[in-house]
Amino acid sequence: MDCERNKALAFCLFKYFPHGGLQRDMLAVALACQARGYEVDVYTTSWKGDVPTGLRLHLYRPLALTNHSSMRQYHAWLARRLADDRASCVVGFNKMPGLDVYYAADGCYKAVAFEQHGRLYRLGPRYRLYQAFEEAVFGRDAKAHILMLSKIQHALYVQHYGTPDSRIHFLPPNVARDRIAPANAPEIRRTMRQALGLRENDRLLLQLGSGFRTKGLDRSTTALARLPDPLLARTRLYVVGNGSKRPYLRLAKRLGVADRVVFLGPRDDVPRLLLAADLLVHPAYHENTGTVLLEALASGLPVVASSVCGYAHYIERAQAGWVIPEPFDQDLFTHTVQAALERTDLADVGRRGADFARREDLYGMVDAAVQVIAAVARNAAT
Repeated sequence: MDCERNKALAFCLFKYFPHGGLQRDMLAVALACQARGYEVDVYTTSWKGDVPTGLRLHLYRPLALTNHSSMRQYHAWLARRLADDRASCVVGFNKMPGLDVYYAADGCYKAVAFEQHGRLYRLGPRYRLYQAFEEAVFGRDAKAHILMLSKIQHALYVQHYGTPDSRIHFLPPNVARDRIAPANAPEIRRTMRQALGLRENDRLLLQLGSGFRTKGLDRSTTALARLPDPLLARTRLYVVGNGSKRPYLRLAKRLGVADRVVFLGPRDDVPRLLLAADLLVHPAYHENTGTVLLEALASGLPVVASSVCGYAHYIERAQAGWVIPEPFDQDLFTHTVQAALERTDLADVGRRGADFARREDLYGMVDAAVQVIAAVARNAAT
């Protein structure tokens, strides 16, 4: 690699916690940049978990009572710090002014605001701040290079902001290699199912991801409750991730399936859970990408997902599951889940996904992101 005079990078992330997908991506890119000789400073308002050796952490505690006011304070602090620290490249994982590179893990806020909210919402301070920060990244005259993950969201950004293609860099997915089914996958599956108290003919539905409302946990719980009694009696829904479970426990109780829904919280043994499950359900309301869909493919687990997921097209290409089109139809989703669970060849559907994952590049995001960051830093140094 060329030797830049200034090899300090500023990584900007509002909050870090170890089980978030965006957070894992940020850390993976930061460590890869370190491996290429860069010094990485991370500016954040919160860090939960260990700080890797060599990563320089800068914490700021906002005093505001709302998220958008906290973001405003964080950005003001960040602007002051970066004016003094003079990094060769400012890499943002949240939308804000002043970025050289933005990692586009979130969907188009303006599109959602117009789709789901009325004019009164768009007059409020929350919308005004987040939309202005988004335009500072995606506006026609903005300067930030954008690491784009989803073609669906790319089209929305272009529609709302006219973002030029010259600043867009599409990245491949970032599936962790430990999601690939190992040679002893059947043994791991058997052991894990025994540990979960499952019998041989039981069916395990798995829902992975923090933010239960956005991920459509209400849809999954409703589908579970509508299964025919004989199938329901041998089916459980296991939920992995962070989120408020109380409203979903109430929903499960109201639907009569409280004993069929199990909340596991954040887990470090996700690869084993993927092998133990029979079907991944991901009926998200919004999902920029949905890396969990590809993790399921790599592990040989069939998927039923909503078409809003940026990576849903991989399921169709692999013929390793079913995609529910928009507008979302709960009855269709329920019927699809039931039909999948009743298939005697469901494992064969999963194997098609594993074969697809061995052929396709589902793993190169980090290297591609580092190449763009390095190029931007190099240009800034000349």
